[in-house]
Amino acid sequence: MHFDKLHEECAVFGVSLKSSISENEEAAGITYNALLSMQHRGQEGVGIAVAQGNAIVCEKDVGLVSEVFTPDVMRNMPKSAVAIGHNRYSTTGSNSVCNVQPFVTEYLTGRIATAHNGNITNAMEIREKLTGYGLDFTATSDSEVISSLIAYRIIRAGDFMTGIIAAAKLLQGAFCLIIMGPGKRMAVVRDPNGYRPLCIGENETGVAIASESCALDSCGFQFVRDVKPGEVLLIEDGKILRSEIALTSKNESLCIFEYVYFARPDSILDNLSVYEARRNMGVMLAKENPVEADVVCGVPDSGLEAAIGFSEESGIPLATGFVKNRYIGRSFIFPTQAQRENAVVMKLNPLRAAVEGKRVVLVDDSIVRGTTSAKIVAAMKKAGAKEVHMMISSPPFRYTCYFGTDIDSEENLIANQITIEEIRQKIGADSLGYISIDGLKKACEGCSLDMCTGCFTGDYGSDVTRYSKNVLEKKKN
Repeated sequence: MHFDKLHEECAVFGVSLKSSISENEEAAGITYNALLSMQHRGQEGVGIAVAQGNAIVCEKDVGLVSEVFTPDVMRNMPKSAVAIGHNRYSTTGSNSVCNVQPFVTEYLTGRIATAHNGNITNAMEIREKLTGYGLDFTATSDSEVISSLIAYRIIRAGDFMTGIIAAAKLLQGAFCLIIMGPGKRMAVVRDPNGYRPLCIGENETGVAIASESCALDSCGFQFVRDVKPGEVLLIEDGKILRSEIALTSKNESLCIFEYVYFARPDSILDNLSVYEARRNMGVMLAKENPVEADVVCGVPDSGLEAAIGFSEESGIPLATGFVKNRYIGRSFIFPTQAQRENAVVMKLNPLRAAVEGKRVVLVDDSIVRGTTSAKIVAAMKKAGAKEVHMMISSPPFRYTCYFGTDIDSEENLIANQITIEEIRQKIGADSLGYISIDGLKKACEGCSLDMCTGCFTGDYGSDVTRYSKNVLEKKKN
């Protein structure tokens, strides 16, 4: 897989509505709206599972939310007060319907549906053990392994929550889990490091759990708090019945790239506004990389907030540098190789009136392989920009990720191939500046957790040597 933008594995959502409110049977529709608001976290597959009596009905397929859940499909979804949903980006397992979540697992005394965001680093070991116990697997995703492990542990424990906690203690890596079980119960688990975000919302109708708070906003739920690292929740009939810190770790390590790129700017992750974090990154960029220019332009979308901060700190006026075609989507046709290579320009058209004859500061979130940055700089100069100074709101990528961020192999990362000056020359910029590690941490210092910066530093906050081979093998497959 070759790409020049990073991707993050998945979004999860769950909702439990109070049975005392007679019209509270629209859990599937609420979940649809939430997944639509978190489409940026995964565009390859989507699924919704609802509780119907003692049964679980699950609809899922490859594609975008609106493509899979057409009006006809939504009309035929069962009325229910409990639902969970998932948007998928495949960092492990092929992009086929068998790997789309939620996974429904049946066992001797019931069934569960599981939605997972993250990456389990010891999934291969667990799968081998479960296979030895006689369990069968139909998918290639580590999320199916999680669901089967939970079901197995529920049988062994004879109790829904005891089994879930026992299973979670065996998992290594990054995991935010929402499990729908018998009796319309819903369990929530966040890994003890807190690598991926997860939050709680409430309103008069019930409780919702989401990867990002923007999903709560879109569904009319008020953000209450983040799920704590290692926390396990039991939700039933629209209420949180149980909360405990069942998993512990020496480190709390939210992925810092959630703030740089993954999350929507209107989300709040672990007490820090994504908008404020990105704006702060722009401020730090301007302090660390002063430049003489006429206008500052952000590269849509995640470079826009950092451009605001750069403009405010530097005093250089902010301008709209690109018009984004928001309707290209997945269906846009690139008949020739040349058009495919110029897809970036088709989606981002420079605004000549704003940049012609100007010295332009371009603020973007990252450089992975350099091809996209080169096309953006070339397009800006073709539109008449006199100079183009590229400023990047993340440090150079040098290491792979073991916890759900789909970073190319280390030998393909441009920062491991050539010097920063050579990168500047390759992308055609007049100058190139990256934010420092310390500057990025300072920009995100309002976060209530420590940060994982392993993709920049190689320090992941935990020992990855014993399972790095498994993760790299999964990336290849």
